[in-house]
Amino acid sequence: MSTPIRLLIVDDHPILRDGIRGMFTGDDRFEVLGEAGDGGQAVKLALALRPDVILMDLRMPRMDGVSAIKELARTGSTARVLVLTTYDTDRDVVPAIEAGATGYLLKDAHRDELIRAVEAAARGESVLSPSVATRLIGQIRAPVADPLSAREVEILRLIAQGTTNREAAARLFISEATVKTHVLHIYAKLGVNDRAAAVAVAFQRGLLT
Repeated sequence: MSTPIRLLIVDDHPILRDGIRGMFTGDDRFEVLGEAGDGGQAVKLALALRPDVILMDLRMPRMDGVSAIKELARTGSTARVLVLTTYDTDRDVVPAIEAGATGYLLKDAHRDELIRAVEAAARGESVLSPSVATRLIGQIRAPVADPLSAREVEILRLIAQGTTNREAAARLFISEATVKTHVLHIYAKLGVNDRAAAVAVAFQRGLLT
């Protein structure tokens, strides 16, 4: 049997934490290590318990989710942060992604969707709810004719080779959040919504050979 994915649940509402914990209780694929009611407590527990995935709310007292994500990155935590919140406004979504969140999901997600998102986050894959993805693409959308920058072409080549965002970041000596931003720019400029389509269009346009 494979090792269960270790989780840390972060939300300032105890009832919501109980509900999230209940989604994973009894499922051998997961192990809930602990719970935190604010970002500061989350950082301390993450360093002590070393979870694989942190389910992070954004708007919390004392230290909010974005600040916690930044602090986790500063301390070298390897945990993937999956934002789980009620809010999908630009002022919530963009700072969380830029801070280094692996994914962004809304609390109205079904249990199966949440479980798939946690599994994907544990693999280092980016996970965005449809409304969040649409918002991000709309914010950075550029004309289709807008050429890719040299860095974007470089990242596109790595995507074609099957590298993850984290692997691309390591190869290019930039942050994973920066890679995610470049990938979103690539999607917008090519008029696509996923990696496979980006690679296909790039070959069609001669951007990749």
